[in-house]
Amino acid sequence: MATVTSIRLPVAAPRRGWFRQFCRHRGGMLGTLILALVLLVALAAGWIYPRDPLRIVALPEIWPFTDWRYPLGTDSLGRDITALMLHGARATLLIGISASVAATLIGVTVGACAAWFGGWVDEALMRVAELFQIIPNVVFVLTIVSVLGPHMINVVVAVGLVSWQPIARLTRAEFLSFKDREFILACRASGMSAFQTVTREILPNVMPPVIVLASLVVAGAILYESVIAFLGLGDPNLASWGRLVGEGRTLIRSSWFICAVPGVAIMLTVLALNLLGDGLNDAFNPKLRERT
Repeated sequence: MATVTSIRLPVAAPRRGWFRQFCRHRGGMLGTLILALVLLVALAAGWIYPRDPLRIVALPEIWPFTDWRYPLGTDSLGRDITALMLHGARATLLIGISASVAATLIGVTVGACAAWFGGWVDEALMRVAELFQIIPNVVFVLTIVSVLGPHMINVVVAVGLVSWQPIARLTRAEFLSFKDREFILACRASGMSAFQTVTREILPNVMPPVIVLASLVVAGAILYESVIAFLGLGDPNLASWGRLVGEGRTLIRSSWFICAVPGVAIMLTVLALNLLGDGLNDAFNPKLRERT
């Protein structure tokens, strides 16, 4: 085992300074700060507004900053937009992160199996991935939610099923690049099982680029959830930014702020996730790190 460890160290060594490099990336740090703020708002939503955010509390269409009790105004039904935004941040992040985790688990499993076993297994799994890519993602998501029902778990399942293909392809390519390297051959010669070789030696080297892609999948999942809620197929008992945009679209001429406030929140969150992905990409990519 000592020989295997000595061979593996040069492969992992270039990734040691990724955190220091990430801290130097201004866009990545800006995205991290925005996401930290959104996460803080989501965590504090239950403490600031412990009551149901969907309840009617005032007259409809109160403009922002005209009543200190409702800083962001009220929607078309008289619900507090501030409460909806805070609780909506919780739902939006929860759906986005959960869908990204589901897509990552599916994609890493499929890509690893395809690369490790090869042959007909690789061919079959890649054809399945291509089959999922042929179907338009939005149509597929809407179909799944319509069939299973408008619940948060169903939304997570639907978004996860349409988001795993890029992760599977990336995992497969990374696995193929490491599969025949010297330290993997040494692991096999030392008697390590295939499961131990994959989980202990290959996966730690494959995961950095997968993590970068997974952060972008979160942004895509948030947009999918917003589209679902905008079209009225989201969970009716859940406050979300996309639902607020959808409910305010009929009043966009008279009370445009009902759509603008959650729309800006969605834009900033997706932008922050993309900036975070760029920062992680620069930090994990050794060629970019050497150039910097």
